[in-house]
Amino acid sequence: MNLCENYQRSFNRYPIQRPGFVLRPEKYLGLDVITSNCIVRGLGGSYGDAALNNKGHIILTERLDRFFEFDEQQGIISVEAGISLAKVLDVIVSRGWFLPVTPGTRNVTLGGCVAADVHGKNHLQNASIGNHVLALELIVANGERVWCSPDSLPELFWATIGGMGLTGIIGTITLKLKRVESAYVVVQYQTANDLAETFDLFSQENPQEYAVAWLDGLNLPLGRSVIMRARHADLEALSLDQKRQPFVSHSHKTYQLPFCLPSGLLHQKFIKAFNNHYYQRLAKKEAPSKLCYGDFFYPLDRLTHWPRLYGKQGFLQYQCAVPFESAFVVTKQILEILNRRKFPVYLAVLKRFGQGSLAPLSFPLSGFTLAVDLPIVNQELFNCLDDLDAMVITAGGRVYLAKDARLKPQAFRAMYPRYEEWLAVKKQWDSENKFSSSLAKRLEISPLRF
Repeated sequence: MNLCENYQRSFNRYPIQRPGFVLRPEKYLGLDVITSNCIVRGLGGSYGDAALNNKGHIILTERLDRFFEFDEQQGIISVEAGISLAKVLDVIVSRGWFLPVTPGTRNVTLGGCVAADVHGKNHLQNASIGNHVLALELIVANGERVWCSPDSLPELFWATIGGMGLTGIIGTITLKLKRVESAYVVVQYQTANDLAETFDLFSQENPQEYAVAWLDGLNLPLGRSVIMRARHADLEALSLDQKRQPFVSHSHKTYQLPFCLPSGLLHQKFIKAFNNHYYQRLAKKEAPSKLCYGDFFYPLDRLTHWPRLYGKQGFLQYQCAVPFESAFVVTKQILEILNRRKFPVYLAVLKRFGQGSLAPLSFPLSGFTLAVDLPIVNQELFNCLDDLDAMVITAGGRVYLAKDARLKPQAFRAMYPRYEEWLAVKKQWDSENKFSSSLAKRLEISPLRF
């Protein structure tokens, strides 16, 4: 296939790199064509360079999106890894099931979610999707198709969960779903006047299934928030009309941003005014709201290509996870440092993790995770983020690889102390380092270095 501009950049439009070749198998059997220096790419939803491969090969899985099996009694699906979450949801929600964990967009592949061990708004328990994967078929470096699970080849299985596509090509996935009674979600809003109150509210016991806080990173006091707690609506919460068709929901219309806006159009003053309006509007919501599941889980999907708001230079998302005992201090310092050094935070989200998976490169840990969107105003931003890395490492935290495009090798190894354990599995199954990516090269992840 000819080189296409879409495969030179990530979702956030940074960085821009040129792959040597882009391959797109039309059928599942075509995945066994493995070249050296290749990486799989799904729908390009990563914010970093995990699915980029400068001067290397990219294998697209976007056409490998079939259902193999759906056990509607047990809630277990077996699908090709190139299937999008949107397509999975279209099938399973109408039958009373939902994804056990979902990121903030449905326009990504399930294979990509497994490779990144994505997390969601799940409150406390089983925060990442790896905890719900029952089995994988993996195409390893010699072209062999290998089934692995927590009980069969568990080291390979857990190295693939969160392994960023570097152990092999995920061909099929068997996933355990979550039973729901409707396609609706009941959401309760709480406002907090500052960051201390936000953490205090998050620390209180709450039976809701999901929790996420939107933080104001521009207006003083930094860290005031709107906390959204939610649960899947049972039949009793539905109106009479909705009870007749509980799995039929009507999400808002989607819009498309057809081109990149001038970089100065998305101005800090505009975002500050929007934050004030958003906070004041939701502060008035005392009664719970009932939303279609898409409006709660995927609000940004309503504007297709929304990163174009940042202009051609794109933006960075800095997402870190920090243990409970250090989370408040580190979060406060991050917001203050970015504000003091004049790097505007256009979007900030705080979530609480209960536990991660057994995967050595999995991101979630027992603590809090903060994600901030930062326009790339100048190169000094990268130096600032290096300073934040050092602070996160001291606190025992880590940066999310699926959102990263600038972490240094030494920082990566300090953040992921089980890296050597993962590398041993990589060396066993891909000793020639056939699976590589721009992220792997930047972080110097290669069994050939040893």
